[in-house]
Amino acid sequence: ARKGIEVDVFTRYHDPDDPKIVELEDGARVIHLKAGSYEAAKEDLFDYIPEFLSELYSFQKAEGTTYDLVHSHYWLSGRVGMTLSRTWNVPHVATFHTLAQTKLRARVGEREPARRSEVESLVMRDADAIIVSTEEEKQDAVRLYGAHPQKIKVIPAGVNLDTFKPVNQSIARQRVGIHEKQVILYVGRIEPLKGIDVLLEAAALLDGSDDIRVLIVGGSPGNDAELDRLKALTTELGIESMVTFTGAIKQNKLPDYYSAADVFVLPSHSESFGLAALEAMACGAPVVVSRVGGLKTFIDNGETGYLVPWRCPEPFVQRLEMLLANPLLREAMGRAARAKALQMGWGHAADRMLGFYSSLLRDTLESAAGD
Repeated sequence: ARKGIEVDVFTRYHDPDDPKIVELEDGARVIHLKAGSYEAAKEDLFDYIPEFLSELYSFQKAEGTTYDLVHSHYWLSGRVGMTLSRTWNVPHVATFHTLAQTKLRARVGEREPARRSEVESLVMRDADAIIVSTEEEKQDAVRLYGAHPQKIKVIPAGVNLDTFKPVNQSIARQRVGIHEKQVILYVGRIEPLKGIDVLLEAAALLDGSDDIRVLIVGGSPGNDAELDRLKALTTELGIESMVTFTGAIKQNKLPDYYSAADVFVLPSHSESFGLAALEAMACGAPVVVSRVGGLKTFIDNGETGYLVPWRCPEPFVQRLEMLLANPLLREAMGRAARAKALQMGWGHAADRMLGFYSSLLRDTLESAAGD
């Protein structure tokens, strides 16, 4: 929107108190549409696509709005984008963020809707273009789904530097309500793919755990089973008093959590990019993350954080104890992390995205003129 493009983001209501339209800033809106119940499980959302489309068409007709391009995010929205692209005769750009086949290869025992891979393949064939965050994600789309490499564009994600910036740690901890000497933080969805159990197992092995607080920030509607499993694991490991599950936290509050942390941990089995790690870095937190996916593309091992083997708690224990025992190392790594994040603001990503949109629209017009 700041580049002079009007943007409407359509999503479903998640809460009855959500306003119909949220004006983010001039030219950018989030529009909530009814599609299923507020508490609908993730597995059922595909069945509500017709209702979502009907609501979207009604909104568009009432406003008299026309669109030049559709950019869908995630596989469900990709199916919506296919229909909108055909109805409006405009290009469709798809971004998946995660892919079912990539998750299955991570072997975390997490079930995906049976139709997901099929729909992802369909969207990849149908879309005019696919945007991915990393070269590895591009190769997965080509190898696992047969996507045409020429229609895939790699544009790394960015971080909102206006929102994610350092807060004085003492003030941040006061706001968050943390009194322990040292804080380890995880932010993200609560699902097996994220490897939170590895973090909990590592926490149980740390020296001086009596004065360490582990914060697990996030919530996944419809996935209470995983949360229950993780809470049971804290009991089994004897670390209930050490771990706090905060639930979902509003984005504008997250900088306080990142700034309150001594170390941010992301022990994922798979990550297409790993935006939470970049947000933590923007707030000046050193990071300890799995050596997987997009995390490998922007974390400089030993400088802005540590990349460690995934699935095993011991490598996390080693790096966490090193950082927690050395405040000078934490400070130096945190400064380097912040400096790295400053090179990856959303402005850079937006410039590349806008350039790609313009090129795609130009090619579409030239193709139509030649028919």
